[in-house]
Amino acid sequence: MPALARSATGHNVGMNFQKYLVPAGAVVAMGLAWQTWGVIGLALVATGLVTWVMLHFTRALQVLKRAADRPVGFVASAIMLNAKLKKGVSLLHVVAMTKSLGEQQSPKDTQPEVFRWTDGGKSRVDCVFQDGKLVQWTLTRPDQTEEGPAP
Repeated sequence: MPALARSATGHNVGMNFQKYLVPAGAVVAMGLAWQTWGVIGLALVATGLVTWVMLHFTRALQVLKRAADRPVGFVASAIMLNAKLKKGVSLLHVVAMTKSLGEQQSPKDTQPEVFRWTDGGKSRVDCVFQDGKLVQWTLTRPDQTEEGPAP
């Protein structure tokens, strides 16, 4: 898989392209609707776009509402979280999987952002996000230096 292209400032070029592609697609769709069906087509496309935006907004609110009821940085099983993570998923997707906001390890408003989720057994997953997308993660398990009872 090729490495992500970076601009001179170190930002992901693909993410910048994506910021302009969605609004440009919306403008093109509205223009085609206007040419093809006039005001009715424009109203139909505008309704579809508003519905799409509202669906995304509602999903984000639901994820944050569920996460608000849980302790920051807690996950039921860090090992299962480690198995489910994939490169390129958004921070919102990871918060939805964990049902908890991650404990921020990096300084605020700096890139990359590092968040930590810990389970009851003190296993933890540190996730690194660049421009809101997961680029790497590390599972850390506690040392098993204690010996169990002799058989």
